[in-house]
Amino acid sequence: MKYTHIPKTDIKVSKICLGTMTFGEQNTEAQAHEQLNFAVSKGVNFIDTAEMYSVPGRKETQGSTERFIGSWLKDQKREDLVVATKVTGPNPGLSYIREPQQFSKELIHGAIENNLRRLQTDYIDVYQLHWPDRKTNFFGKLNYKHEAENEWVDNINITISALDDLVKQGKIRHYGLSNETPWGVMRHLQESDQNNLTRCKTIQNPYSLLNRTYEVGLAEVGMREEVGLLAYSPLAFGVLSGKYLEGGNATENDRVNKYPQFSRYNSEQSAFLTQQYANLAKELGLSLTHLALAFVNHQPWVTANIIGATKIEQLQENIASIDVELSDEVLTKIDEIQKLQPNPAP
Repeated sequence: MKYTHIPKTDIKVSKICLGTMTFGEQNTEAQAHEQLNFAVSKGVNFIDTAEMYSVPGRKETQGSTERFIGSWLKDQKREDLVVATKVTGPNPGLSYIREPQQFSKELIHGAIENNLRRLQTDYIDVYQLHWPDRKTNFFGKLNYKHEAENEWVDNINITISALDDLVKQGKIRHYGLSNETPWGVMRHLQESDQNNLTRCKTIQNPYSLLNRTYEVGLAEVGMREEVGLLAYSPLAFGVLSGKYLEGGNATENDRVNKYPQFSRYNSEQSAFLTQQYANLAKELGLSLTHLALAFVNHQPWVTANIIGATKIEQLQENIASIDVELSDEVLTKIDEIQKLQPNPAP
């Protein structure tokens, strides 16, 4: 395993982070524990979850992922592990968690108690705002349209102050953002710096061979401001394993087929580009999975690459990508392929 540090902290994390959103939906508690044990045996010390998981979000399974991790975590040496979780942003479809509302001290302080209880721990290493509480572009949305008639109340100071309280109470060590924009990151940093409040250390956004929008504005922000990317969906919901290509081995139980509402990476453009990357992987003698994950692992702005799996065999291949090195020549070829379809799955 290779390790890095969460920027501006002393927290050492494995470059591969175990994503867990399948726990409670596609994976049982026993399977979740098997994955956690296997990942740790391979040197993974970083685990990511969220209060709304498992995915797809349902009232019946909400919180199951944290509970499965918690029943495992209580028997582990807590200080050897780095646990990240999230507080849910406003969403009318998730009113079973709470009614849609902006982040507030009451909301955040109430949510953390439930996170800690389910995870059976006294503290969270990185507590993330799952998505912004304002209307902006995330979850595949393009072409920003400003809605002046439905103006957002800027309460970022209130949000960070609430998180700062949790740091002082020892309930969280640091906070991070997720599904954020360059403006959002800079606004958070501005508020923290001007008011001597805790500073966001990470941002969890999508990043893969099919989604390189992070590079447009956020990569520079992350590098210059020292905010590390926790890259999610590096295999684009399994599309970049190649199993959905013609002749692939996808079944009706694989994510894109089982949950057709997840169409973010399921388009003609994505299939076209995936085939080009598959051809390159074959030329290099690599699996497409290893090419895709090694590309993410290589980037200097990536603090950790969040991989997930439903089977141990998939998890083993994903973790093994840490040993794959890509030459400058290969990275140039990847860039040339990207030019054929620069933004197939934002």
